[in-house]
Amino acid sequence: MFKTHDIVISNRPKTTPANILLYECQGIGFSNYGEYWRQVRKICVLQLLSVRRVQSFQHVRDGEVSSLITKIRLSCFNKGSPLNLLEMLLIASSNIVSLYVLGRNLMQKKKILFAAFCVGDTFLFLGCLDVLSGLIGRLNATTRAIDALLDRVIEEHTNRASSGSDDDDDQSNKKDFVDILLQLRKDGMLGAELSQDNLKAVILDMFVAGTDTTATTLEWAMAELMKNPTSMKRAREEVRSVAKGKLNIDMKDIEKMDYLKCVVKETLRLHPPTPLLAPREITEVIVNAWAIQRDPQGWDRPEDFLSDRFLNSLVDCKSQDFEFISFGAGRRGYLGTSFALVEVEYVIANLLYWFDWNLPLGKVEENLDMFEVNGLVVHKKLPLHPVPTLYSPYP
Repeated sequence: MFKTHDIVISNRPKTTPANILLYECQGIGFSNYGEYWRQVRKICVLQLLSVRRVQSFQHVRDGEVSSLITKIRLSCFNKGSPLNLLEMLLIASSNIVSLYVLGRNLMQKKKILFAAFCVGDTFLFLGCLDVLSGLIGRLNATTRAIDALLDRVIEEHTNRASSGSDDDDDQSNKKDFVDILLQLRKDGMLGAELSQDNLKAVILDMFVAGTDTTATTLEWAMAELMKNPTSMKRAREEVRSVAKGKLNIDMKDIEKMDYLKCVVKETLRLHPPTPLLAPREITEVIVNAWAIQRDPQGWDRPEDFLSDRFLNSLVDCKSQDFEFISFGAGRRGYLGTSFALVEVEYVIANLLYWFDWNLPLGKVEENLDMFEVNGLVVHKKLPLHPVPTLYSPYP
């Protein structure tokens, strides 16, 4: 389907939440396939998500992961006390994306209602029920708050650019996505005219796509490792062997951690962040990545967490292996695969390097709850509350 009919199914249906929250679907995720989408996609790939750009923001990942490790280290003083790992991971991933895209920390104080169930999208003739349930009102209120915030962000960036404070070479190498978009628009280099709403839609797309999904994947990875102590031991030993005695793990270290990369792939196979990929417009084609990646015809023991299956394997979530589509496939596949993988691998490596992880007293690995809660992003039904113990990598 993605090879033969990809263009035919490349448009997106116009859903009520997307229309309200994403400026009538003017972002990348829900705009229709065409010249506008191609130009905006090109901007994001070249200016935000290229390998060079992802590497240039390593200082952002370093800072936020260091802050995460410090918070966990402080919690270790309460010996035996479990912590809410997902909450900490959400803060870290949100801050990384915020700094990358907006140049500032931007903690979400409330969930965006993007995945809210809209009866009108399922049964078009019942659209009035959305109004009666109050959902449309809540969506509109959320949109107004987001819109005002993005207007302020764009204004701040415009004023800063006008003052000439970003002219030196060091600052130009650390420009965030908003800086880059505004500069390209000013220089007439976009290839497409972008209105203020176009800019805000693209900025919001970038922010939403990289927060909850990343934190959830990290929680699932830690949960699977804790449920499978042999995999945990092997991954931990690899990380500590590669980075032995170092004060900071760097990306060159990550490149040597083959088993860690297999752990991430196996986590994404069992727990794709968005199990139902974004819908296609033609009679609403919805691809069930969750089912495809657990298909016994394509995978040996598909329900088991077996990281070894990816050792010496050419199957990759960035390739054309359609049995493994955690990041989507075809023209409308997720653009930020490299960005997401770098962040997930880097965070897990640090968690395993600095801490030993155990379940709370009285809990055993085989009984660890792995039930899911369905939504736009699939979370653990019961959040993981592990007990960290500080480990010193120094002799």
